[in-house]
Amino acid sequence: MAELKIGTCSWKYDSWKNLVYPDKPKINHLAEYSKKYNSVEVDQWFWSLFEGYDPALPKRKDVLAYAASIPKDFKFTVKLPNSLTLTHYYTKKKSDPLKENPYFLSDDLVEKFLDSVSEIKPNLGPMMMQFEYLNKHKMKSLLHFLGHLQELTVNLPEEFQFAIETRNPNYLKKELFEFLHEYNLGFVFLEGYYMPPVREVYSAFKEHIKGFTIIRLHGPDRSGIEKISGGNWNQIYQPKDDDLPSIASIISELLDRDVDVYLNVNNHYEGSAPITIEKISNLLGV
Repeated sequence: MAELKIGTCSWKYDSWKNLVYPDKPKINHLAEYSKKYNSVEVDQWFWSLFEGYDPALPKRKDVLAYAASIPKDFKFTVKLPNSLTLTHYYTKKKSDPLKENPYFLSDDLVEKFLDSVSEIKPNLGPMMMQFEYLNKHKMKSLLHFLGHLQELTVNLPEEFQFAIETRNPNYLKKELFEFLHEYNLGFVFLEGYYMPPVREVYSAFKEHIKGFTIIRLHGPDRSGIEKISGGNWNQIYQPKDDDLPSIASIISELLDRDVDVYLNVNNHYEGSAPITIEKISNLLGV
């Protein structure tokens, strides 16, 4: 029977008091969070590539603290380090020359990362490889991208699940989804960041989605909603009530097709991830 795991993108927000957390001065945020939700997206280990330094890896004390804070059935959907998924180092200006990232799709880096989070291995859901928009200077084509990805994929340990997030709308082709299915990789549906709506991508490629998938709800204008909210993520600022029924319908259909679904909701989607989750849960009847 397929599973539905619903959670937020990160979890420690002071403005979630009385929504997720009790109004107390000192609490274990993750422990309190996991009483309400059965999964969470971890992005703190994503930011790991800094020129002149080895890729930053999770600190063991943090991993141990997370392992001690959650129930047995709780799942983390972890964003793998961007030192793995960036083709080149970030540049300050568009005119700056590109410098290749020597850790791009490094199986050695994957091994080191997995070792660093071994204490939460039983609680690891699909781990996400988030790729930025790749222009022709960084990646010639989808075919070249899949060629690079294949070199890593054949060495990935089978006991873990991995999922791919692309921010190239032009990569949304049958070849990508056939590749993911062949290598038992999941697809990450992304709402936002100039990608087509989830409902459109799902409608076009739903027959290729098998096993498990992740739906990430982000908003179209991160800086805009941050300015409106002022960092207070306890109410809806930009409602998406016309879109939520289609998201709920997609989730229901995937579960009926025996596909495990991880729904990760960001504050930037409507203004308050907990309230958005409550609305979707009501639509799903869960």
